[in-house]
Amino acid sequence: MRLLAQIVTVSVVAFAGNAAVGAVQWNVWPTLVLGVATAVLSLFAYAWVVRRTERRAPAEVAWKGAGGAFGRGAVIGFGLFAAVIAVIALSGGYRVDGWGSVSGAVALAGVTAAAAVTEELLFRGVLLRFVEQRIGTWLALVLTGGLFGLAHLFNPHASVWSSLAIAVEAGGMLGAAYVATRNLWVPIGLHFAWNFAEGGIFGTGVSGQSAPDGLLHGVLSGSTALSGGEFGPEASLYALVAGVVVTGVFLWLARRRGQLVPMRRRAAGVTATVSLSR
Repeated sequence: MRLLAQIVTVSVVAFAGNAAVGAVQWNVWPTLVLGVATAVLSLFAYAWVVRRTERRAPAEVAWKGAGGAFGRGAVIGFGLFAAVIAVIALSGGYRVDGWGSVSGAVALAGVTAAAAVTEELLFRGVLLRFVEQRIGTWLALVLTGGLFGLAHLFNPHASVWSSLAIAVEAGGMLGAAYVATRNLWVPIGLHFAWNFAEGGIFGTGVSGQSAPDGLLHGVLSGSTALSGGEFGPEASLYALVAGVVVTGVFLWLARRRGQLVPMRRRAAGVTATVSLSR
């Protein structure tokens, strides 16, 4: 019941906010304001329902230290995407065809804020956290990462390959960021900065979604496997490799910090704990 209550509460706020953002049809300032408002209200809704259902303070979204944690995640997300797009460009799969639109970038900031916060609250704050308590970190990362990829299968230009790439490079990486830090601000910052760099700065598609140009008018071409094609750079092999590497780093940090939850096995009526953190 706690799991369901938290999913429903956050989803209702997210759905209402996203509907409002969609209704203004990329009108710059309303999109920015409504997007940020959706993000903030979702955070308050999550904190409220956690307090009510778990009788605890939601330390994973505590405001103290939030700016620094968000900033660290944002630096990682921006740097990682910039590296990916640079490699795609060097391989001939990306070029800049002039300046894009400042207003488009501003509107994308609002949309990206709403998406990054609501998705992290649902997939890492609720699903990963609850599943991890039952089956341990490793299986929880696989399961929730797979669900995250599956959720993107219905996006425009999506395919089985793009969903698998999202599951690994985003679902796995963002989940590992939460496990290593045990707060949601780092994965929120990483998620926001990656998506905003992708659409708001370099002007490419974000998970198959079309949007106004960012600061640059970017064009992907050539091999779909290397550039990501119409789905965007997230379907690129380069993005997949980058995500796997960063996921490995986060999991290494989680192990060093003793943050991995062991898998629990029931056999012959006796519960045995198998530690996967050693």
